[in-house]
Amino acid sequence: MTVTAPLLIEPRSHDIGGLVVRRALPHAQARSIGPFVFFDHMGPVNFPAGQGIDVRPHPHIGLATVTYLFDGVITHRDSLGSLQDIRPGDVNWMTAGRGIVHSERTPAPERAAGHPLHGIQTWVALPQADEEIAPSFYHHPMSSLPTWSEDEGRVQQRLIVGTLAGRESPAKASSPMFYVALEMQPDGLTTLGDEHAERAIYVAAGTLEVDGLELKQGQLLVLPTGGAVALRATSEVRAMLFGGAPLDGTRHMWWNFVSSSRERIEQAKVEWSEQRIGQVPGETEFIPLPDK
Repeated sequence: MTVTAPLLIEPRSHDIGGLVVRRALPHAQARSIGPFVFFDHMGPVNFPAGQGIDVRPHPHIGLATVTYLFDGVITHRDSLGSLQDIRPGDVNWMTAGRGIVHSERTPAPERAAGHPLHGIQTWVALPQADEEIAPSFYHHPMSSLPTWSEDEGRVQQRLIVGTLAGRESPAKASSPMFYVALEMQPDGLTTLGDEHAERAIYVAAGTLEVDGLELKQGQLLVLPTGGAVALRATSEVRAMLFGGAPLDGTRHMWWNFVSSSRERIEQAKVEWSEQRIGQVPGETEFIPLPDK
């Protein structure tokens, strides 16, 4: 996707398992940014005692999910038998490939006590050659991710996935990409280079100036192709920088399925209806295919 001028996107609200999220991708004007085809901002929310999220077992094909939290904890379970709590600064990278089923829930201790939750859920479309690979799941703790500071400590960056400025995340990327968690203090300054063809910035908290253009909390800015951009925080900021090489062809999305083939999505519908994609151990709930 070639962008000649900054494109500002206002996300839409959706409910997922008891939590309202802001969905920035896909969007009519930006179906993807690099390989990123889905971007949800969860929270911030403070759950009272006895409440939490319950994203019931559901399937995916043709993508990788990337979960990153600012606050709170989520328990991930999947049909491979994975059981993993994710906490702030960690990364859960789940490759669906030819098919996987997973659930995401608030752990019992946090549910009983009440807790905050704030984070980002993204989907990365797999290259066409990898759409049918075996599913897998990897957890990368915060301590394993490249982290650096700039501007006398007023800027902190953490590379979640991919490569940027000579750094590489241990989370195995499926194609050329970058995904960075950025925290800035007021008047903090940094620059985002143009080593990746497609780039975007999402502000999860605070207000950020991008080459003088104000970007507010909950807004996504798709950057023009080529050229470094200057970032200046006008408050305390939490933002996500992401993008990468353009997708190797069109991707179709229906419900939780992503594929370069419409026929493959139709096949996945049948597989899920017949409960042949997989089952999360110990969980028996079944979500029928949606009407739309």
